[in-house]
Amino acid sequence: MFLGEYRHSIDNKDRLTVPVRFRELMADGAYILRGFDRNLMVLTPKAFEAISHRLDQMSLTDPLARALRRLIVGSANHLEVDKVGRILIPDFLCQKAGLSCDQETILVGQGSYFEIWSSEEWALLQQAMDQAEANTERFKVLDLSTSIE
Repeated sequence: MFLGEYRHSIDNKDRLTVPVRFRELMADGAYILRGFDRNLMVLTPKAFEAISHRLDQMSLTDPLARALRRLIVGSANHLEVDKVGRILIPDFLCQKAGLSCDQETILVGQGSYFEIWSSEEWALLQQAMDQAEANTERFKVLDLSTSIE
């Protein structure tokens, strides 16, 4: 599982060092794509195939399904981790997420995938998440429970 938060910088060739714990889960490569926020998502082949399969089940006549397919499949690129543990982020994805060379980048584990954020966008998100009362209202509809059934 991808867990935790890590800080790294993108070098001048758009390469990002991946934490060792994440690399182990990327032994078969990975897919990078635009996230739903101003971020990027990195998925294992298994996770990406599951999403692709679900997209293939959606009707091509549905405009919402086509938009989702463009967002996910249209921005996806296959990744390999190099010998020193770096991935190459395509330039157009760096631009979409507001990432640039020598800038601190935040990698955040999300279980079956991880996200890549610019430090500025991550700070804005964290400000919103630091409001306990707002979080209680915002998340109560999700019915989060610790019991396993």
